[in-house]
Parts: sequence; structure tokens; C-alpha cells
Amino acid sequence: MNVPDEPGRPADRGRAGAVTGPEGTGAVAQSGEGPAKADTLAGGPRGPYHWAGRRAGPGSGPGGRSGRGSRTPLPLLLPALFGLAFLLLPLVALVLRTPWSSLPEQLAAPGVWQALRLSLIAATAATAVSIVLGVPLAWLLARTDFPGRGFVRALVTLPLVLPPVVGGVALLLALGRNGVVGRWLEAWFGVSLPFTTAGVVVAEAFVAMPFLVISVEGTLRAADPRYEEAATTLGASRFTAFRRVTLPLIAPGIAAGAVLAWARALGEFGATITFAGNFPGRTQTMPLAVYLALQNDPAAAITLSLVLLAVSIAVLAGLRDRWMTTP
Repeated sequence: MNVPDEPGRPADRGRAGAVTGPEGTGAVAQSGEGPAKADTLAGGPRGPYHWAGRRAGPGSGPGGRSGRGSRTPLPLLLPALFGLAFLLLPLVALVLRTPWSSLPEQLAAPGVWQALRLSLIAATAATAVSIVLGVPLAWLLARTDFPGRGFVRALVTLPLVLPPVVGGVALLLALGRNGVVGRWLEAWFGVSLPFTTAGVVVAEAFVAMPFLVISVEGTLRAADPRYEEAATTLGASRFTAFRRVTLPLIAPGIAAGAVLAWARALGEFGATITFAGNFPGRTQTMPLAVYLALQNDPAAAITLSLVLLAVSIAVLAGLRDRWMTTP
């Protein structure tokens, strides 16, 4: 029989151990019963109830082993190994079939470095355009509510699934000399984008910007908007709050999206050849040079592919530790 505490009487030690359950309620062990009663409530030492303050350690899983240290199930291991081999085998074959004896001679060709230089410049410029236009667009999709927002988001992500050649045709119809907007650009400003270096940048930005918008929008949705609201209540304008508060918070997401956009722009082929053409020194990027060399000189195509692969790996490896890893 439980005796209520008398005024001024200290509580029994057995009553100090609160037991927490899945519902977050605190069951109190009665006087004199202590941990034994708690274990009974818990269904044993490993029951669903644990003493408050007790935390699970790294080996507190079933059998005392953590999830990372457990053995991978065979039905998952075999497809994972096949998937890894599927991704790595073509790259290994490219390295094995590279004509190493004639590699210096192939690299000395003037068209190689012209195409590489144009590829790096165009991809960087397309990434800059994607940042300038894509970050405000991502903020609009993440932080504002307007009719048709879902439809706008679908249109923004459409270049991800649209065939690049179709994207190039669409750019010609919009920005070509007789396009919907292109005719006015040429008539009013004397600007003609198709088959120019600027056209390469436009084509690459068209296919690469959705990667940055998706990355930044996800980062904005994960960021706490109360910081921005607090800045506005202190007198800052919405743009100042975005520039001084929100922008530093989402900087890692912007950088990760920029890396993805840059990599996509560097490897762009279909939209570029359709909208900008394939003119050496002016619009011929590395993917276009590989395609042209594959028809006449397969050894040169392999060399160009190896150079493009090395540049891509170097850039992604250099940025991986800073922006692309998770804790």
C-alpha cells in the first residue's frame, strides 16, 4: 500500500527515477520498489521504456552493433556492385584505350586547347548567368505563394527532361534572327546570338540553370525564415534581409548548385550544336570537338575525351570536400 508523503518528509529514492515511454509520459517508480519495478514496466532491461537521462550509445542497436558496422545484405550488395561497375567500366576502358605513345602529339594540336579554353570560359559564364537569374527565381519559388507556382516550377525544371536538341530548336525559334525575340534584338540593338560564342553561353545556361534553381530552392526551404523576418521587424528591407541574412545561410546550397550547373554546362552538346553550331575557335567546345574527331580520327577523340574527363574530375574533386559532403 502506498503511503502519501508527509509534509517535510523527504521523498524516497525510488521515486526519483522517472521512466519515459514512447508517449513521452513519466511513470514514477513507487517507494521501495525502485528499478525492479521500472524493469517490470519496461518488460525487461531492453524493453521499450528506459530510465530518463539514459542515452543510447553507438553499439546500442540489436546485438550491440551499429547500423554502419552491420553486414550489407546480399540482395543489396550485388546490385550495388553491378551499378558501380556499370558506371566505372566505361571510364576505365577510356583510360585503357588511350594512345599514350602519341598522347603528347595529340595534345599539341591547336584545336585541342582552343576547344578546352572555350569550354571552360563558356561553362563559367553560363554558371554566372545561372546564379544571377536562378537565385532570385529559387527565392520566388521557395518563399512566395502565388497562383500557378507549381506550374512555374514544372516549367523551370522542364529543361532537365527535355532533349537538348529540342532545347536548341526552341532557342532558335525564340532568339534566332527570325525568332520571337531575336528579330527585335537584331533590329533594335544589332545583337545576333545564334552561331556565336554568346550563343554557346546561352545554350549552356538554358540546360544548366535548373540544376542551380533546384539546389537553391531546397536550401531555402530548409533554412529558417524567422531570421529573415526578425531582420525585417528591426527595420531592414526585404532585399537587405535577403542580402545580409538569407544569402549567407544559403551560400553552401548556391555553391553546390553552381558546381552541378558548371559540370552540366561543360558537357553540353545537343543544344550547343543546334543553336550555336560547330565552328572551331568560336563555338566548338570540347564535346563538339570529340564528336567531330570521332568521325575522322578516333585516337584524337579518345585524347580529347581523356582531357575533358581529367578536367571534370579535378574540378569536382577540388570542390567536393568543401561543398559536396554531408556530415
